Amino acid sequence: MSKSLIITSIANDKHPVLNSFAVECKKRNLDFIVIGDTKSPADFKIDGCDFWSVDRQLTLPFELAKITPTKHYSRKNIGYLIAIQNGAVEITETDDDNIPREEFWAEKQREVKSYGFENAGWVNVYHYFTKNKIWPRGFPLEELQNKQIDLSTLKFDTVNCPVQQGLADENPDVDAVYRLTYPLPLNFEIKTRLALGKNAWSPFNSQNTHWFKEAFALLYLPSYCSFRMTDIWRSYVAQRIAWECGWGILYHEPTVWQERNEHNLMKDFEDEIPGYSNNFRICKELQELQLKKGKENINDNLITCYQKLIDINVIGKDEMTLLKAWINDISKLS
Repeated sequence: MSKSLIITSIANDKHPVLNSFAVECKKRNLDFIVIGDTKSPADFKIDGCDFWSVDRQLTLPFELAKITPTKHYSRKNIGYLIAIQNGAVEITETDDDNIPREEFWAEKQREVKSYGFENAGWVNVYHYFTKNKIWPRGFPLEELQNKQIDLSTLKFDTVNCPVQQGLADENPDVDAVYRLTYPLPLNFEIKTRLALGKNAWSPFNSQNTHWFKEAFALLYLPSYCSFRMTDIWRSYVAQRIAWECGWGILYHEPTVWQERNEHNLMKDFEDEIPGYSNNFRICKELQELQLKKGKENINDNLITCYQKLIDINVIGKDEMTLLKAWINDISKLS
């Protein structure tokens, strides 16, 4: 029974955040897995960190490790498989520009008291954590002006949430449109917990996200799409399949703050155009799918969802080869 923390990074072994994570994970007996890429230094070594260069990744018995494109965030999928092979029952993922608070390390519970959203359509979850105008990366721009539900009208009850998204302070995960038009930094000042269930949508990212074992198959990040959309479109697929399992997706108060790595905002904007153009449509198409009920059908439902995204030309057709390799690899580890 183990827990793993996973990051993908091309930073060197002097990186202060990676070193800090290594110290904290060693203290707590957590597996700390860092997935490198072609730009990672060959001599990377941090005590308490299990670093995987591309060459080392290719020694793994996973079909996915051999066919996942390099220079893409989706190589994080290999880290998930390593953690599962190591016996992980919980996986936390973050990035190398997120700095954890003490609460980040707190024990997580699968069943959480929270406000429950069902049949709510698009929910701007950031709206409930601050009085400022803000929305999460991946939220459809055409939904921004719609009125949000008053929390006092919702039930506050225990919800089974095997996928849990924590927010980030200072430089929260917002899109390039927001960064180009609104001031940052911003701290979320309201503490609350929201669980989105059936027919309720909001994107979640891979920057401060906790997964319990029964949802591990939903970790899969697509490769044949924009880097800026891979975790967002994964979140839509995960939400849609979670409905068939009776699960909620939890959104909770910040447990990290971000000192964002350098970005070219106009390049981010360009990379996010597929999202601005398709996020609403993707979820409409996913919502209309006839999926199979029960967690035993997650793999079949993954194929159905990604085939739909291929059919509507938002993800490349080569994605299906990778997805089937993921399903094959993860099934052998179950």
